Amino acid sequence: MKVLVVERDPTYSRASTVLSIGGIRQQFSLPENIQMSRFSASFLRNINEHLGVPNEPPIDVQFQPSGYLFLAPLERAAGLEATVRLQREEGAQVALLSPTQLKEKFPWIDTEDVAVASYGLQDEGWFDPWTLLHAFRHKAMSLGVLSCAGEVRGFVTSASDAMVPQGSAAVTARIRYVHVHMPDSREYQPVACAIVINAAGAWAGELLGAAGLPGELCQPPLPIQPRKRYVFSWHCPDGPGFSCPLLVDTTGAYFRRDGIAGNYLGGMSPTEEEEPDAGDLSVDHDFFQEQVWPRLARRVPAFSSLRLRSAWAGYYDYNTFDQNGVLGPHPKLDNLFLAAGFSGHGLQHAPAAGRAIAELVLRGRYESLDLRRLGWQRLEEGKRLEEDGVV
Repeated sequence: MKVLVVERDPTYSRASTVLSIGGIRQQFSLPENIQMSRFSASFLRNINEHLGVPNEPPIDVQFQPSGYLFLAPLERAAGLEATVRLQREEGAQVALLSPTQLKEKFPWIDTEDVAVASYGLQDEGWFDPWTLLHAFRHKAMSLGVLSCAGEVRGFVTSASDAMVPQGSAAVTARIRYVHVHMPDSREYQPVACAIVINAAGAWAGELLGAAGLPGELCQPPLPIQPRKRYVFSWHCPDGPGFSCPLLVDTTGAYFRRDGIAGNYLGGMSPTEEEEPDAGDLSVDHDFFQEQVWPRLARRVPAFSSLRLRSAWAGYYDYNTFDQNGVLGPHPKLDNLFLAAGFSGHGLQHAPAAGRAIAELVLRGRYESLDLRRLGWQRLEEGKRLEEDGVV
């Protein structure tokens, strides 16, 4: 099997992976998301068995096992407790903390309006995203995977409906070629293919609208769009110390430690009405001043005197349908598989998602994890998978 990766940003300067904060957690409300996190945690723990290359230095993703800390007000306390019960049933180690216990463990927190908190005890924290990305790429290249800098802008399909009555919903097609537009070239390079995997992240939905794909075979449309998210970096010498987890506030604001010298990373997802223009990666610093900082300072009084250092923006591959990944075969394009739409938790689920797609391609079925509910069928049936843990 020959594998070609088409990457339009070979420097990864705009890649969601390297612009993320690199978190991994078990604290989700869907069994599939918990299971993928547990798979990925095991993968990272044994990363050199999976991605190590002979005669190359060992891989160190610089994992910081400081956990995630979710805070819930009274009206969401019962829901959080139910979610923790599910996480424990799936094998995750998560503690529930009362406001008193929370204050004892993290004295720097103001517990006003907090009814209960959940704290990950194992396999939660953050790591270096660039190191993981490089390790995946380096291992793939060592195994003979081909890579080219270019952009897929079109397809050539072969209809396979000769034996199907006209108008039947069962009409399908196969992708025979992809048209790859190369840098500094006026022509497309046609690439013959037996299997196509759409892992285009925030542009996965747009890619299915490319030239050559019959519109009637791409219905319903893939509901994935780029959503811009800011990450802010600040310094506070009197802020939380080494034991600081990745804290998700009752308001949705979050932060984590960045090293051990009083530096922190954090941000907050805007409301649907306040979504910024995703046309570029510019940063709205007023969003930090007006929305993020007041929430942080209320929860951590020491942050009242923080100093903003820098900021950047990256993309969520946002699934507008239910904010969960779409994984598996396309229902009408016989040789197309999807792996996108993870809405902010794609990096931590990448090892599990990659394994799942590999099993489908090579063996025709899931073996490690049963992820059928994340497939396209729920989009056709309008059945949302609700995930309470989208940050």
